[in-house]
Amino acid sequence: MASSSGKILVVGGAGYIGSHTAKALSEAGMQPVVVDDLSTGHDWAVKWGPLERCDIRDGAALDAVFESHAPDAVLHFASKINVGESVTAPEIYYDTNVTGTLSLLDAMRRHDCAKLVFSSSCAVYGTPERMPLDESHPYGPINPYGSSKLIAETMMADFAHAYGLAYVALRYFNAAGAEWEAGIGEDHQPETHLIPLVLDAAMGRRGTITIFGEDYPTPDGTCVRDYIHVTDLADAHLRALEYLQGGGASDAFNLGNGAGFSVREIIDAAVRITGAKVPIVMGARRDGDPAELISNSARAAEILGWTPARRSIDIQIENAWRWHQVHFGKD
Repeated sequence: MASSSGKILVVGGAGYIGSHTAKALSEAGMQPVVVDDLSTGHDWAVKWGPLERCDIRDGAALDAVFESHAPDAVLHFASKINVGESVTAPEIYYDTNVTGTLSLLDAMRRHDCAKLVFSSSCAVYGTPERMPLDESHPYGPINPYGSSKLIAETMMADFAHAYGLAYVALRYFNAAGAEWEAGIGEDHQPETHLIPLVLDAAMGRRGTITIFGEDYPTPDGTCVRDYIHVTDLADAHLRALEYLQGGGASDAFNLGNGAGFSVREIIDAAVRITGAKVPIVMGARRDGDPAELISNSARAAEILGWTPARRSIDIQIENAWRWHQVHFGKD
């Protein structure tokens, strides 16, 4: 058995969730090593360990990273995440999310690194047949982004069977919030997530917020989504890693609050917290938007011992607002 290096590769660790997880690893006494090509991540978010600038599709570059650091495990966040773009440019999503993941799995096998925590998505389920969603729900992704995540999970299962890989796939719902005091938070270009878009409007960085559909079968007619604080997501990755290090079997877990908030509720909360006006424009429904997406995360609680500590949407928006003011106030 290889000796422990104490190092954990955080692939995509210069991004939003990856950077928060690198912080959590460091605070737990482990050494995060960030692997990121900085195509969408940010060098300013790499604060808790070295940065290895590397495209995971480059097997030789990955070999050099593994040889240099001999990591005990890999946390894999590197992916393209824009659902709309995945529909209009699917090749980008299959190249990065599928080919990139295969390249990473091959490198792990070459270097006898057999523990992986994967950043997956509730998009693997597609249009929900029942609510809340649990892990037994049928798979049926409705866009290339969701398909790419499901293919990646399938490859991991195959590598587990063939080569003894031990993995955990964590299926997120909607990440929110920030650890603004630590200088990290959400900064996507372009931004497509509701909370930062609403905060952009509150800051005057954008003119309006479009609500896509107000005739859904929900209490106020707008879509309902499950929001989870990014720090709680980071904690889940730490617990998944500890689970694998303790000999846990490969598995997949949903991560969410188990409660939903509508688009209007998010906007109203942001107005209340920021004290700013958020101009609204009504738009038509978008194809593929379910009325509700809410997680059943009971298995993560039972098996990983994980429950979110920051369920309040006010806490999530307030933390994101503080980050927004610090980070984008200098624009």
